[in-house]
Amino acid sequence: MSTFNVPRKEEVNSTNQAIFDSLEEALGFVPNLYATYAHSNNALQNYLNFANAKTSLKAKEKEVVNLAVSQVNNCIYCLSAHTAIGKMNGFTEDQILELRAGKASFDNRLDALARLARNITENRGATDNDVLNNFFEAGWTKENLIDTIVLVGDKTISNYVHSTTKVPVDFPVAKPLEAVEA
Repeated sequence: MSTFNVPRKEEVNSTNQAIFDSLEEALGFVPNLYATYAHSNNALQNYLNFANAKTSLKAKEKEVVNLAVSQVNNCIYCLSAHTAIGKMNGFTEDQILELRAGKASFDNRLDALARLARNITENRGATDNDVLNNFFEAGWTKENLIDTIVLVGDKTISNYVHSTTKVPVDFPVAKPLEAVEA
């Protein structure tokens, strides 16, 4: 059981209260994981600035990375959130399960991205040369590589926050990956 409460708006500083208002307006609610960042007076704003920074990756491509990284890091919160976001970005349930396994048989370019994100995460940045070469052969650039590494770091932060705090998942819980071979 979690020893971390999910702070309510009246329990956080004025900066975080304003962010809660913005999140409620944009999403209809404040996700528990974001609220948990608000235990710090600065972390929520810092994280959102980082997560929402400009990147060469499109929204759908970011979800490929988010799903692969969250699976390697075994973060049920992020898997659940990014399953929902992945569906909003046009992925099917089967495609999402495949992306979580670090592959995409339905799209060669996304396959190279998923394999790279998984490999970077599993190997803590010591990327396999074959995986990296496949990424470039699929048409990705050095800019895309750096942006992917930054996104792996972004997602790993949230994975670790949830793994440590274990705040309740407030998205439909992601299905187990058991049916998909990596």
